[in-house]
Amino acid sequence: MEGRAEGMDMSIPELEELANVCRKHIVKMIHKAGAGHPGGSLSAIDIIAGLYGTRLRFNVDNPDWEDRDRFVMSKGHASPAVYSILREMGFLNDDDLSTFRALGSVCQGHVDMKWTDGVDFSAGSLGMGLSFGLGCALAARMDSSERETWVMVGDGEVQEGQIWEALMAADFHDVSGLKLIVDRNRIQNDDFVNVQMEVGDVASKIESFGWNVKEINGHDMEEIVGALEWASSAGSGPSAIIAHTVKGKGVSFMEDNPSFHGKAPNDEELALALEELS
Repeated sequence: MEGRAEGMDMSIPELEELANVCRKHIVKMIHKAGAGHPGGSLSAIDIIAGLYGTRLRFNVDNPDWEDRDRFVMSKGHASPAVYSILREMGFLNDDDLSTFRALGSVCQGHVDMKWTDGVDFSAGSLGMGLSFGLGCALAARMDSSERETWVMVGDGEVQEGQIWEALMAADFHDVSGLKLIVDRNRIQNDDFVNVQMEVGDVASKIESFGWNVKEINGHDMEEIVGALEWASSAGSGPSAIIAHTVKGKGVSFMEDNPSFHGKAPNDEELALALEELS
């Protein structure tokens, strides 16, 4: 069937459980690899679960279905969040997750559309995903298609100038099919964003570029589902959701902790994390 995968009209409790299952996948695959980015994966997974569980149209049996919605994970180092949801949607299996970051694995350290079914963007240097998503949304309009393009960026990534070029261009071209999610977890690679280079009131700045903007608690599933519905039906122009999140959400010692931006849990930390997530 071309369209939403079966069962993708999930309830709030189902979405919350989906996110929790994905959190377990995230910490386990990063622990096994001995490397990866747990913090930003855990902050993003509630929103990703809500998106895949309620709005995104895709076909597991035909990953290249031309009229599927696109999800662009611009902060591609948060690949464990993507792989965990793709596992739960049926694109990947546990054996795939167990090879995370291994040579030749379909689960590379950064998401790569040439390696992994269900991935629509090859990430690398930050700041490129919104421009790519804009191109996808313009292509959909040229095809007279109603498919949507959803792009997730980090708040540290908002420091990249290319983000603002894409914001300006999307407004100029009135691209209603483009939806942006900002994972506003306030921590980037080395430290807190306000220490590295504060980005300020992101919502007001993006709104000043002509976008429809909504701010939410990025861990409240009811707010997430409502915001996704709002963005999908916002009408003229591109729409942005500013999701206020906690880096490392769900694992107490990772929460709001810059050291777990790119640090794998050791054996003891994994056991503690899984206990907290049980």
